[in-house]
Amino acid sequence: MKNITLSAEERLIEQAREQARARQTTLNQMFREWLAGLSDERQRTGKIDAIFARCDAVNAGGKFSREEMNAR
Repeated sequence: MKNITLSAEERLIEQAREQARARQTTLNQMFREWLAGLSDERQRTGKIDAIFARCDAVNAGGKFSREEMNAR
């Protein structure tokens, strides 16, 4: 595992430590989870972009009026 150094306002660090204590974890673990979430978000975004790219080829048969779009 690689180490990194971060800088932040002391107040923010203390608030984050309080959150970690409340969650019965460490600030380090919370940061690792946040980084993993960023990675997951990038992968999800890529998958969503691929779905939209495939949907570009879908043709709904023309434009619809407001009434047609809201018809139930």
